Amino acid sequence: MLTLDHLSKTYGAGSSGDKALHEVTFQVPQGQVLGLIGPSGAGKSTLIRCINRLVEPSAGTIRLGKTNLAGLRGRELRRARRRIGMIFQEYALVERLTVMENVLSGRLGYVPFWRSFTRRFPGHDIENAYRLLDRVGLLDHADKRADALSGGQRQRVGIARALAQEPELLLVDEPTASLDPRTSRQIMRLITEICAERDLPAIVNIHDVPLAQQFMHRIVGLRSGEMVFDGAPQKLDDTMLTEIYGAEDWTLMRQEHEDDEVAERAGRLPLAESVG
Repeated sequence: MLTLDHLSKTYGAGSSGDKALHEVTFQVPQGQVLGLIGPSGAGKSTLIRCINRLVEPSAGTIRLGKTNLAGLRGRELRRARRRIGMIFQEYALVERLTVMENVLSGRLGYVPFWRSFTRRFPGHDIENAYRLLDRVGLLDHADKRADALSGGQRQRVGIARALAQEPELLLVDEPTASLDPRTSRQIMRLITEICAERDLPAIVNIHDVPLAQQFMHRIVGLRSGEMVFDGAPQKLDDTMLTEIYGAEDWTLMRQEHEDDEVAERAGRLPLAESVG
């Protein structure tokens, strides 16, 4: 379980500093996929980066299990980061390496330097990487270079790489921002299925509100660094969405999302890769 308690982040000194996060408090239990929504500048990316300590929080605690991540330094922090899998918007793959090598890079924090430098990983890590590639539907692409893949395939490599860490928490930063509607649904379905299979908690920073409402177990809405909503997707009505984002035609947005789904089922959207 992940627990945030009065997590705050201020850029700059004193009372005039820019408050990117203000006393954010919530828990993510095992197996729950939490969607983080809000306009640009609301603090979504800052929150994720505070959790994995790429950004130093100004106040509050971040507990993964019994460990307060906010208080760790040096080797203890590096050890704790191994417990957190990260899936990126722009995939963050090494383009010249193969799919298999990119997945195995998720094990770099667990192997001696000489093994990582020569890319000689233990047999059990290789076997697990094959299993993960099979799970995300890319077993036949194991020897392809990453730069030969489509966007949806690259995102699936990123998912497999994160899982290779054997994480206790997944942080997912805008996983569908560069994908077409059909592939976006496939990727979100894959993430939620894997979290259920592994009883993994996850936080997904997502800009697509209808997609979040379709796939997230729970949604937290941020505005100007503060939590303004925390609840089930079906409770996120137009009034609350307007409070979070400002005025928008939410009915039209949902209708467009539903039309895409209908078109996908009818085979009228561009063909995207199947995710098993």
